[in-house]
Amino acid sequence: MIKRTLFFINLISLSLIFSCSNDKKVTVAPKEYKLVWADEFDGNDINKDNWSFVIWDAGRVNNEWQKYVESSENYKVESGKLHITATKTGEHESGGYTSTRLSSQKKKEFQYGRIEFRAKMPSGRGTWPALWMLGSNIDEVGWPMSGEIDIMEYVGFQPDTTHSNVHTKYQSGVTDFHATISLKTVEEEFHNYGIIWTQDSIQFYVDSITNITNTYSPSNKTLENWPLDQSYYLIMNFAVGGAWGGKEGVDENIWPQTMVVDYVRVYQLK
Repeated sequence: MIKRTLFFINLISLSLIFSCSNDKKVTVAPKEYKLVWADEFDGNDINKDNWSFVIWDAGRVNNEWQKYVESSENYKVESGKLHITATKTGEHESGGYTSTRLSSQKKKEFQYGRIEFRAKMPSGRGTWPALWMLGSNIDEVGWPMSGEIDIMEYVGFQPDTTHSNVHTKYQSGVTDFHATISLKTVEEEFHNYGIIWTQDSIQFYVDSITNITNTYSPSNKTLENWPLDQSYYLIMNFAVGGAWGGKEGVDENIWPQTMVVDYVRVYQLK
């Protein structure tokens, strides 16, 4: 019902925010966009046509402390929402935590459009959840040549603040196009985190498509600064500690902590 309603309104209206009967706040795309895919998490488990579990040991990237596992202790789908939970399982810094990382690689990949997550963040020093994308050619060319689009990152040692960023080979991983956004209810309320991605630019927004918080649009595009003219896949994960999330340490007394995702939606031009 939600998806039919969204498609109908997209054809006749500009942009609108309203509440459905299940209390989900829905941002409807501008008139020229239509909904092409969504996961509303309305079932009772992960839809494996959309997502794969990434299984990794601690420390594989960014010196993060968590293992990524497929366990009911670290994820659940309930009442139309996905819960990704990081838990403390031991005393050692590296490997003493478990969490979930979901990827749509080789299942749902997109080039251009408006891509939006609606989510609520965890709290506490050492939390590092993210909603983001990687280039589909990463297995062939590696990172950062594949490009990376960080739609939303949150580090718990900076409460009430979210971040967005683009990584390319041109930057060699440096966050020159990083934006920091003040958002005082990030841990208490759901917010919309999205991008408007065209062949010319990526615009990041929070809550409303009129609230642009960051724009990436190099004037002279090359393979090194614009690997963004290809398909990308979606990632949702909750890291613990690490090079950034653990920059000010990890509070060992706050666990478990949970990121809750209400939906993921992709709109593209008609």
